[in-house]
Amino acid sequence: MSTGEFKELGDEQEFVAGLYERLGELQARAEQSTQAALAQAGGTFQSRLERDVTVAEQGRLAAELNGVENGLCFGRIDLQEGGTEEGGTQEGGTHHIGRIGIREDNTDRTPILIDWRADIARPFYLATSHTPMGLRRRRHITMQGHEVVALHDEILDLSDAERTGFEDPNGDAVLLAALNAARTGRMGDIVQTIQAEQDRIIRAPHRGVMVVEGGPGTGKTAVALHRAAYLLYAHRELLAKRAVLIVGPNPAFLGYIGEVLPSLGETGVLLATMAELYPGVHATGTESPAAAAIKGRADMAEVLAEVVADWQALPDPVLAVAHDNDTLLLDDATVADAREKARSTGLPHNLAREHFEGFVLNALTDQLADRLGADPYGGPNLLDASDVSQLRSELDANPDVHYAIASLWPVLAPEQLVADFLADPTHLPAHEAELIRRPARIDATGLRVAEPEWTPADVPLLDEAAELLGHDDRAARAAADVERQEQIAFAQGVLDVSRASRTYEFEDKEELDEDGSEVLSAHDIIDAERMAERHEEADHRSAAERAAADRTWAFGHIIVDEAQELSPMAWRLLMRRVPTRSMTLVGDPAQTGDEAGCGSWEEILRPYVDDRYELVRLGVNYRTPEEIMDLAAGVLRAQSPEFEPPRSVRSTGVRPLVEAVSPAELPALVGKLALDLTPSEGRLAVIAPRALHAALAEHLDGVTAGAEPDLTHQVVLLDARQSKGLEFDSVIVVEPTAYKTSDLYVALTRATRTLGVVHTGQLPPGLG
Repeated sequence: MSTGEFKELGDEQEFVAGLYERLGELQARAEQSTQAALAQAGGTFQSRLERDVTVAEQGRLAAELNGVENGLCFGRIDLQEGGTEEGGTQEGGTHHIGRIGIREDNTDRTPILIDWRADIARPFYLATSHTPMGLRRRRHITMQGHEVVALHDEILDLSDAERTGFEDPNGDAVLLAALNAARTGRMGDIVQTIQAEQDRIIRAPHRGVMVVEGGPGTGKTAVALHRAAYLLYAHRELLAKRAVLIVGPNPAFLGYIGEVLPSLGETGVLLATMAELYPGVHATGTESPAAAAIKGRADMAEVLAEVVADWQALPDPVLAVAHDNDTLLLDDATVADAREKARSTGLPHNLAREHFEGFVLNALTDQLADRLGADPYGGPNLLDASDVSQLRSELDANPDVHYAIASLWPVLAPEQLVADFLADPTHLPAHEAELIRRPARIDATGLRVAEPEWTPADVPLLDEAAELLGHDDRAARAAADVERQEQIAFAQGVLDVSRASRTYEFEDKEELDEDGSEVLSAHDIIDAERMAERHEEADHRSAAERAAADRTWAFGHIIVDEAQELSPMAWRLLMRRVPTRSMTLVGDPAQTGDEAGCGSWEEILRPYVDDRYELVRLGVNYRTPEEIMDLAAGVLRAQSPEFEPPRSVRSTGVRPLVEAVSPAELPALVGKLALDLTPSEGRLAVIAPRALHAALAEHLDGVTAGAEPDLTHQVVLLDARQSKGLEFDSVIVVEPTAYKTSDLYVALTRATRTLGVVHTGQLPPGLG
């Protein structure tokens, strides 16, 4: 290393050391603020509230600062003297780019590290020698821990004669190093290597629906996660209140991406699968793909509406209601009229029930009034309005009346409705009903023994049922009102005691009046209602935590990965969660494997936004080497000769290994290949049909069949669906003929270095 190079490296190391010193100060300050707040015991309600807010805010800040520590600073831009180009906002000098923005602890708060999401940092990702955007040099800083280990400079102003010795003629060294790095079982961020086409998507306006389509390895997921981080930076006030939801295909995937946003300084995002989007239900059950496809069809919304209507019954033909040694009759015509009036309100079932109840009570009141107030000589009814009102109140207090109403229009819970429907799937053809039937477990008394084992496909049905039924919260509101009145009464008692004790301090009323103008007591500045409000329990949960517990929460933005896999019913659920239609959808129709999946953006979005969405395509494959991509593309070309895969940016010179073997020898051969292909650093995945997992696990070190895969282990065993969105250094695909074409395409494109294929019979078309 030359003297100049040594100095450049030393200067950057000195700068970075100062950054970490400042970061440590901020971390210590957040920790001290948290501890100081926690040490404040007791106090007024206001002081306790302030303490809780401080603890929550400083705890969040500490988590964000801790998350960005690795690779805090990764770039630098040197600006041309005095001038800028279109798209650039620089005013000259040098700016270091990092995961978050950091300022000096001085009066004017001078920025020493620019957040990668700031406008001033954008040329770091977009500038070229053709369009330098005001830059003369771009520097990539590579770090290990807190140490600067490498610099890569790109000269953007070719008239600038200054050289550092770290110039990278091609400008691809940092990107290629990231692509060739060993995988860890956790997705890393791409904040240092964001490409121009990716940057334009990340920074696009957050309103409306953006669809990001791209084949395997094009960085769709990474772009979506960085877009979430950017939106939270650019629209902090809005999205911090409403939260951002990221929907992934399975728990393993969510674990895989879980560290990306914290590494970018964002901790307030909710990550969930579709199975987790109905609070209180853990949908871990399994069912056949055909059953899930039936449940996912759009017409299931109409089926459930018909099921709800079935619960709004008519008497057959008359229902007798006992009242005060008399019997009142509800005939089908009377109930049908009440039912039609209740339905015409347009309210959900449980909310419309109040109207149905009122119409039935009116009908019974009229019937009773006609009997009791009839004039034996044929004159007008002898009861006046107050008498009729009294009769209605008596009927309303009669349990038999409410039992009759409940038998005609019961209050229903979504779980009850869907469980009963699945036990007896009405309004479906017989063969479809049999596929989704789930008999209820009933005890000797006729009660359901246990809740069903819900499946992911049940969650949209539960959500639809909740919408159709609504929630009658009259009782809860009444109880809350009673509790509030009690709190107000208690607060008034406290104020009365305060007033009395203050009066006692003075010998006579004249002394109190004379002093009262100068000294104020509690009862002078606050009334009982305001005092009760101050003592109400505050909710200090983050927006993401509150959203996770609230089915009706409206998110500020939703990102959906593997969006092509979701069913029409799943889309109904998601669209209810984002009334503004602010969404980023990520996927690849060529990888649609779920029978319930839509696979077409038009089919997904037309019911909700018609054609008002933006579609962008990523066409560069950063993950899969050219040799592997050629093999995988052949599988799809066998079905669709016009298919064009994304263009791979690199070639390893290593062709995939394809081995034929007898069924008896297959597990042992896979075990041997796993030993041969497992990198010294990195991860290997064996992707095989579930039926083979038990036999294969016996030959794979540290692997347990049936367990949720731990992607941090060096060797993992998956099926094709579990591998969606993941990547490994090496992959072994077992028995390719057992997969659907789309699933096989997914499995073959997970490797970043080497691929092996093991089969016992004929190879699928295109793979040979």
